[in-house]
Amino acid sequence: MASENFAMGIFLFSQTTVGMLGNSSILFYYIILISTGKPLMPKDVIIEHLTFANCLTVISKGIPQTLLTYGFKDFLDDIGCKLINYVYRITRGMSLYSMCILSCFQAITISPNNYRWVTLKQRATKYIGPSCSVGWLVHLFLNIMIPLRVSGPRYNKNVTKWKIYEYCSWFTFGNVGHALYMFLLCFSDGLCLGLMACSSVSMVSILYRHKRQVKYIHSSQHFLNASPENRATQSILILVCTFVISYLFSSIMVIFMSYSKYPMLLRVSVFTFLETCFPIICPFVLMSNIKPSFSLFLSCFCK
Repeated sequence: MASENFAMGIFLFSQTTVGMLGNSSILFYYIILISTGKPLMPKDVIIEHLTFANCLTVISKGIPQTLLTYGFKDFLDDIGCKLINYVYRITRGMSLYSMCILSCFQAITISPNNYRWVTLKQRATKYIGPSCSVGWLVHLFLNIMIPLRVSGPRYNKNVTKWKIYEYCSWFTFGNVGHALYMFLLCFSDGLCLGLMACSSVSMVSILYRHKRQVKYIHSSQHFLNASPENRATQSILILVCTFVISYLFSSIMVIFMSYSKYPMLLRVSVFTFLETCFPIICPFVLMSNIKPSFSLFLSCFCK
């Protein structure tokens, strides 16, 4: 094995391990809360779904890519390729969907307490759980074509329409139906990204107006102590920015990989890093938001 491959394998393995530990810690934290009978807040329900999706994303993308970097070939059969890629597409879409719901819900939460917004807050709180469950079903059916397009790495039948990529083979469609299907996937992603952008702008505007109002009421020392709502909003804004940047750069990387003549290992490794960047950073940003209760949970667990 070349030294470059070994170093890249160490990097991807470390990245995958950190992501798994971070997301698993938050999942275990919520499992303990549920087992003790403590009800979860609507925001916690969204974070639970988001963390579970991120955990599966890291597994389905990071582990196979790490094995490929270390020189393992054909370690997945036809069923394995279909399952890994199907799970990855579902969890990637669900991660985007959960971030969209989380940012929109937080924008509604910190909105002014007039009659219209109070009614919307009550409805949003009521339908958060069902919305997350429906999101999984939508992405299960939205990505139903993925198992039909993916096969094992050694698929030889009608090779002109099959392209070996990484550790699996992909069937290349060229008809109108495939174009419409790709448009549907891009439209759903674009809709979620647009809603996240609108909610983020709304949160920034509300926080800015709140800062101007409070500046003339409280002293500067008191103002430095941010409220829990402001801390949560700032954390969600950081997550939204991280997700959008990771999503845009990974999309650019897809185009770059299609036309570039640089070594395949470097291109695929950079693409994997961009794809798993958000699922790895996300749990640690969330830990800073739930720091008091999470620290108490860790201390009790260690004891």
